[in-house]
Amino acid sequence: MAAISMRNITKVYGDGFPAVNDVSIEVADGEFIILVGPSGCGKSTLLRMIVGLEDITSGDMIIGGERVNQKAPRERNLSMVFQNYALYPHLTVYENIAFPLRLRGATDSDIKSRVEGAAKTLDLEEHLQRKPGQLSGGQRQRVAMGRAIVREANAFLFDEPLSNLDAKLRGQMRTEILRLQRNLGVTTVYVTHDQTEAMTLGDRVAVLRKGVMEQLASPRDLYEQPNNLFVAGFIGSPPMNFLPCSIKGDTMELPFLTAPLPAHVASRLTGQDLLIAGIRPEHFEDASVVDERKRDRGLTFEATVDVTEWLGNQQYAYILYDAPPEVLEHLAELDKELDGESLRTQMVVSLDPMSRIRDGQKATLWLDPARIHLFDPKTGLNLTKRDGESSESGDGSDAIGSSVITDGTGSGSTGGAHSLTADGGTRRTN
Repeated sequence: MAAISMRNITKVYGDGFPAVNDVSIEVADGEFIILVGPSGCGKSTLLRMIVGLEDITSGDMIIGGERVNQKAPRERNLSMVFQNYALYPHLTVYENIAFPLRLRGATDSDIKSRVEGAAKTLDLEEHLQRKPGQLSGGQRQRVAMGRAIVREANAFLFDEPLSNLDAKLRGQMRTEILRLQRNLGVTTVYVTHDQTEAMTLGDRVAVLRKGVMEQLASPRDLYEQPNNLFVAGFIGSPPMNFLPCSIKGDTMELPFLTAPLPAHVASRLTGQDLLIAGIRPEHFEDASVVDERKRDRGLTFEATVDVTEWLGNQQYAYILYDAPPEVLEHLAELDKELDGESLRTQMVVSLDPMSRIRDGQKATLWLDPARIHLFDPKTGLNLTKRDGESSESGDGSDAIGSSVITDGTGSGSTGGAHSLTADGGTRRTN
């Protein structure tokens, strides 16, 4: 095992396009790091530079304390698991796992011991004499992982290993990969475009956009304290709602409510009178089912529900709204970067499955304003995030204070947020 240090790594192709632009990440020995972002963000290119399949234009790649920029892949002692498994169809499972050991000239007894040990770890013992064509997608992925295990490499590198699996099998394999990494304690770098995988697997997650690392943090910090609009919109499912927010003196006016503007946000404003407010769907509730113990922390407002989705264990309501052209322009650009396909501006509200709110009804909703984030539409920066704060403290100080000036002011036909398309989920607490 070994630590991996990426120092100011840049990859520029012949046309001058920087696929990876000055990225620095320190991966501790035994740490599980996720590289996540939309298509074309540079995450796979960065992984291929770690293993040596791509040349590094500038910067230093340090593995186990040694600079490896000029070393061939076989000299770096890394194991890589690919999206397409890369198995030999004419070889048995046993021989596929044993292949890297035979290349190194290992003895038959050593090969047998390692292959059987890996097969036991991955529950492949009864499949050792089968060919890859006789296996399911999940079993073939486990064979590819077994081949990585037997090498006793310094680090594991995963390049979107679950993309070819169906949704149910992806969930099962996520658990297996996490369990395997925890048991072996091997340094792991994992590339994915699926932020559910990122949030459930990684000790830390690096969010990339157009070759630039936007934020490197724990999944909890990414979710609760995103650096900017891009990270806020990419992390979470359904994604964060974005609403127009007018600044009037020391107050902020959203489509449904008016609340005090936090002092630390006011000090960062440079003449702006229009911001973008971010609110996650799960921070709304049906006012009729809000716990009495927390009702006073928030406020209620009315909005007309366009459509609802009832999924048994959860329910979503969609509320349409209008926004100023300058806000729509920023949200449309962000939606494009996130590979979204939004057809209209709308707010997504997560409701208790017991809620009786239905399509076309005027609903009374509850919101804790302490959960609101404010973003500068010009720079995209999160103005409510205090410098040096970490959401791991759980003090909620990254958001706006809970005192409220007035209840909701907007009618149900306005108000809401831009609905962005991004797969995702919640994550465990580290």
